[in-house]
Amino acid sequence: MKKLKKLFAGLFAFISFTTPTKAQNTDNNIVYMELKDGIVEIELLPEIAPNHVKRIKELVSQKFYDGLKFHRVIEGFMAQTGDPLGNGTGGSGQNIKAEFSNTPHKRGTVSMARAQNPNSADSQFFICFEDSNFLDGQYTVFGRVIKGMELVDNIKKGASYRNGEVDNPDIIVKMYQK
Repeated sequence: MKKLKKLFAGLFAFISFTTPTKAQNTDNNIVYMELKDGIVEIELLPEIAPNHVKRIKELVSQKFYDGLKFHRVIEGFMAQTGDPLGNGTGGSGQNIKAEFSNTPHKRGTVSMARAQNPNSADSQFFICFEDSNFLDGQYTVFGRVIKGMELVDNIKKGASYRNGEVDNPDIIVKMYQK
């Protein structure tokens, strides 16, 4: 019996020591995006797009997204941000190779924007207001809104005749991880 107690005590100590606590967990896959109306929680999906998730985490930790505009917002489609120039032509200067998957673009999907070249994604991303399956397999899905989609719905929309370009656009107040 004494040996059994020792074995369980040793096993418990091993499990306690090797299981990360919330404070120790460096593989946190929730990003918080503060908007004018509140905080949106985005679950990152490293199992689908590991390189994109890694880069997004780097940019978030550098406070890259803080203060950036939602420069292109199309009612019933998506809200796009992540351009430091605020006009859809800028980025962080580091392209990421496409990680296309069969993950569908549903309401709340967070996906990378890109130019014509499939491997041109950089820092710009968009959040789908509605299911947009015509994008499937052509853009890298790296996350999904898990809380606060109603706040995303409130982002100021752009003019449809200007391809969603927004006058006096809403911004990301800040993005962070806990």
